[in-house]
Amino acid sequence: MAAIGTCVEIAHKLITFPQGKTQTFCNVIKLGTFCRTVVWPCLPPLMMYQYIRAKDEDCYMTEVLYYKSGSKDAKAFYDTSRIGISGHWRIQQDMETIRAAANQE
Repeated sequence: MAAIGTCVEIAHKLITFPQGKTQTFCNVIKLGTFCRTVVWPCLPPLMMYQYIRAKDEDCYMTEVLYYKSGSKDAKAFYDTSRIGISGHWRIQQDMETIRAAANQE
């Protein structure tokens, strides 16, 4: 039990060490200010950009698959009447496999 207490004490000293000197404390404040004013405001637009790119790539792949299949039934690849992502052809296929396994006839 004493060893665990020693380990916790050492971990606490490692975490609180950067606040030991005045200059280090000021650098931590400067770094925090930089993160709040520069980094955090940039994150939401970057995240939205990545989301849109991934969504666009997924839709593009579905369109290419539809085009190359020669099918005239677009709802077989993406059914807009279904809720959320369940209209995607791969999700439909997976759900049908699950349904077939769960409801064996």
